[in-house]
Amino acid sequence: MTHATIRIILEEHAALASMLKSLLLLVEQHRREQSAPDFAALRAMLFYIDEFPEKRHHRKESQLLFPKLRARSPLWRDLFDKLEEDHALGEQRIRHLEHALLAYEMMGDSRREAFETAVRTYVNFYLEHMALEEGKVLPMAERVLTEQDWIDLDEAFGSNRDPLTGHPPDEDYRLLFSRIVNAIPSPIGLGAPRQPSRR
Repeated sequence: MTHATIRIILEEHAALASMLKSLLLLVEQHRREQSAPDFAALRAMLFYIDEFPEKRHHRKESQLLFPKLRARSPLWRDLFDKLEEDHALGEQRIRHLEHALLAYEMMGDSRREAFETAVRTYVNFYLEHMALEEGKVLPMAERVLTEQDWIDLDEAFGSNRDPLTGHPPDEDYRLLFSRIVNAIPSPIGLGAPRQPSRR
């Protein structure tokens, strides 16, 4: 039986991976065409990453899931230290990426390469982080957590409502998600979130 927490984390990872890959493909497309991107759309994509995965998804992992696993798997301390460091670095890196985008928008092509490099670095960092969680943390959780642990986690993660995993966006976010989805060219498009595969 797959617990709701596992399913939600995998769905959110899949949605974020789709967003990150779309961001990278969009940047590469504009580089090939030597055209200026839709800066408002890129800002919306980065805002989504900051607003949902960084502030909601990561916080629940760090404050709820990881402490339970640390208590049951003390020999894996180094792994959780690394993942916590990744979460802290993620917040710094999204700020760096947002700044690089602003510099590109304000200063023009002289800042294009720095922004593109920052995008590639960020996407690679995040995809590797999610692969580590899916390959190590989630299988460990299924082995060591108790039924009460799962009840607590399922309740907490069950309140997540990421629109890219199929939930209707809150009214406050409706315009944001409309802007993101409409900005992605159809060959790239986000489409429906893929069914996450277990590593």
